[in-house]
Amino acid sequence: MKKSVFILALLAASVLPSAAQTKIAFINSATIMEQLPEAQDAQKQLDAIASQWQADLNQMAGDLQKKVEDYDKRKLIMSDKRRSEVEKELQDLDKKIVDFRNQKFGTSGEMFTKQNELMKPVQEKIFKAVKDVADEESYDYVIDRSSSTLLLFANAKHDLTQKVLENLLQK
Repeated sequence: MKKSVFILALLAASVLPSAAQTKIAFINSATIMEQLPEAQDAQKQLDAIASQWQADLNQMAGDLQKKVEDYDKRKLIMSDKRRSEVEKELQDLDKKIVDFRNQKFGTSGEMFTKQNELMKPVQEKIFKAVKDVADEESYDYVIDRSSSTLLLFANAKHDLTQKVLENLLQK
């Protein structure tokens, strides 16, 4: 028993010195994205596209609303056949709006694709700058504080955000 405790203590002691040499730092990628001109430009492009698509959706919804109001006013004087036709048109318009919204803003929609297209080069540039700074400063790990990673405490002296941003802006 004493021998196994001694072996465990010896193993723990041999692991601790290497763990003490590990250097960990963090960045705040949201801060970098807010201050990096390429990221700001990409975000402006995305916002412009989203605004246009939202305006199209609003127009379609407004048109549908007018047709529904017109239908409500006239449905009592319509024949059953005409009422059925108009109701089918209204359902088709509603489906068209839903389809447009999904096509543009859905999980695999054009906005998602456009965001990947515009932001991927920016993200790759940031990752390269993080790697360059981490290599220069001999960090083993760099954590993104703005992501969903659970980071309960971080000493500011290990914050590489400004150094990464300076690295990006120098190029």
